[in-house]
Order: sequence, then C-alpha cells, then structure tokens
Amino acid sequence: MKFARPTRKEHPETIIPLIDVVFFLLIFFMLIGRMDATAPFDVTPAIAMTGTDMPGGGTTVSISATGQIALDGAELDTSGLLETLRDTLTKTPAILIRINAHKDAELRFVLPLVAQIETLGARDIELVVTPATP
Repeated sequence: MKFARPTRKEHPETIIPLIDVVFFLLIFFMLIGRMDATAPFDVTPAIAMTGTDMPGGGTTVSISATGQIALDGAELDTSGLLETLRDTLTKTPAILIRINAHKDAELRFVLPLVAQIETLGARDIELVVTPATP
C-alpha cells in the first residue's frame, strides 16, 4: 500500500518586510538629507531681538502697504526721502535708521529702499517687526 504524500502548498511571498525596509530607508534619508541649497560659504543667520526695547533716537522711515513713504511722520517721495537722509547722514553719520513697513507691503517697496539708504552711508538700519502673540 502506497500512501500519497500530501502536496505541499507554496506560501505566497509576503512583501510586508520589504515595505518596512523601504519606509525605514525613506525616513533615514529624510533625516540625514538636506532639503535646502547649501551656500558655498559660511552663512550665519541674523538673530532677532524680539522682546527688547528699541534704542531711542534716530529717524524712522515708514512704508505703507501700497508703497507710500514717510520720514518721521512726514510723507515724501523716494527722491525727497533720499535727499533728506543724505543731509541727515552728512551731519550725523552714526544715526540709527528704523524701517517700519506695513505687514502687507511687498518686498519690491522695501528692499530697494534699504539698498539705496545703505548707499548713502547708513551704518545702522533696523527693520521694525512685531512678534507673534502666543
């Protein structure tokens, strides 16, 4: 009498361990990889001085959301502002200049003005910001 051996069923290969390995690799490379462009030189970001009082004195340049400019509360155009600041900087070269821009002011109004004020010889330019409320 011959007994028939039961046929052995092949278990389908499970890919769950492979999925685990792929997720571990993904997390590993996300943690060690840099997602931003690396500068070819050392860059140390500026440190915000929130919570401290602003130094007194100096002059304040205000920029509205639409790009209007005022110097110490008096509205001026860009050329008038730069001329007034040039005169002020020749008298007092170490004067502090604050730039108080509206939160909705576009950078195209702020950045060129900062560059122009720097070309006049301003040494201290502060951008006024409001800290977020907790």
